[in-house]
Amino acid sequence: MPNRSTAGCTMVVESQTSSNELTAHVLTVVALLLGGCSSQEAPAAGPPRPHVSVANPIVREVIDWDDYVGRFEAVQDVTLMPRISGTITEILFKNGQDVKAGQSLFIIDPRPFRAAYLQAVAALAKAQATQINAKTVFERAQKLLGVQALSKEEYDNREAALHSADADVEAQMAAVESARLNLEFTTVAAPVTGRVSDRKVSVGDTVVANMTPLTRVVTLDPIWFDFEGAESFYLKYARLDKSGDRRSSRNTPNPVEVQLADETGYPHKGRMVFVDNAIDTHSGTIRAQAELPNPDGFLTPGMFGRARLLASGVYKAMLIPDEAIVTDQTRRLVYVVGKDGAVAPRIVETGPLVIGLRVVRAGITATDKVVLDGLARLQPGARVDTTLEKLGPRAEDTSPTSAPLSAPPSTQATPR
Repeated sequence: MPNRSTAGCTMVVESQTSSNELTAHVLTVVALLLGGCSSQEAPAAGPPRPHVSVANPIVREVIDWDDYVGRFEAVQDVTLMPRISGTITEILFKNGQDVKAGQSLFIIDPRPFRAAYLQAVAALAKAQATQINAKTVFERAQKLLGVQALSKEEYDNREAALHSADADVEAQMAAVESARLNLEFTTVAAPVTGRVSDRKVSVGDTVVANMTPLTRVVTLDPIWFDFEGAESFYLKYARLDKSGDRRSSRNTPNPVEVQLADETGYPHKGRMVFVDNAIDTHSGTIRAQAELPNPDGFLTPGMFGRARLLASGVYKAMLIPDEAIVTDQTRRLVYVVGKDGAVAPRIVETGPLVIGLRVVRAGITATDKVVLDGLARLQPGARVDTTLEKLGPRAEDTSPTSAPLSAPPSTQATPR
C-alpha cells in the first residue's frame, strides 16, 4: 500500500474496489489533515533576555594630579669671566668635573699684580710717615699759637698740611686694597658648588677683564624643574585657593613628582617654589618652577621630564572600569540595572585613572549596579539577566596621560 505525507502528517490509503467508499475515505483523511495537523502547531516563543555582568563602584578617597612637561634647570648658572686682564698660566680642573665653591680653577700671571701691590704698600708707608710729621708740626703750631708766637695764617697752613696728609693716607690705603684685590683675582675660583663645563681658554692665552669667557659652572643640588601651565589650569588653581580646597603654589610648597624619559613611575619628589607674575600673552601659559633635591647629581640641567602637580584636596570618588563608560557625542554614560532588571542610562562626570580604574565624580552612587559588558546590545528600559562581580584594583598607580591645554580636568589621581 502506498504512503503519502502532507505537512508532516502521514496517511495510509488501502486499495478499495468501491469508488464511493474510496471517496468517503479520502474526505475523512482530508478532514483529519485540516483539523489534526493544525492543532499540533505551538505558539512562537519571545527572544531570551541579554545576560550582562554588573558591579558596584569602588568608593575611594583620591587626590587629583595635573600632568606637565618641562626641563630641569640649574638654580645658579654662572659664566665665569676674569676680573683682571692678564695671561693664563695654570688651569687647575678637568673638563666636566664637580667642583666646590672657592676651588681654584685658573691662575692668571700674578707677578705684575704682586709688584703693583708692593708698590701700593710702599706708597702707603710713605703717606703714613708724612702724616706723622704733619701731625707733629700741627701740635707744635697749636702750642705756639697759644703763646702768640705763631701767626694765625701759619697755623692754618700747618692744619691744612695735616688734613692733606690724612687724606693721602686714606687714598694710599684704598690703593693697597685695590692692588690686593687684583692680586687675589689672579686666582679664578668657582663661585658656587656644582659642575664645571669645559675650558674656553688655554695656558698662555691673554684674557680681558669682564670680556673673555673662561668656563661655565652650574649648581646641581638642589635643582629646578621649569614648566609652563595653561591659563585654564591657572584659573582652576586660583578658584581652588579662593575656596580653600587647595592653596596656591605661589605661596605654598605644593608637592611635585617628576619622571624621566625612561621611567614609568614618579620617583623624584619636590615642591613648588615659584609661579610667575604674569601670563604670556603669546602662548597663553604661565611659567612655574619646582625645586627637587639632587644630592647625587643625577638630574642634569636641560634634561627632559614629566611632572605631576597636586591639583586638588582629598575627595571621595566612585571607581569603575573604563570599558563600562560609553561616549555619546559630548556626554559620557554608564548603564545601571534597577531592581526590576531594567537598564537605565546615567550621565556621569569622569576624572583621571587611579589604580587602573576611572574616577567618576558625579552621576552614580556606591549602591548602583553598573553594567560592565555587552553595552552594544543594550537599549534603555530593556530587561536583562545579571551576574554580580566584585571590582578590585587593576594597577598600583596611574600611568601618565597627557592633559589637553583646553581642558582643565586633572590627568592624574592617587588613592588615599
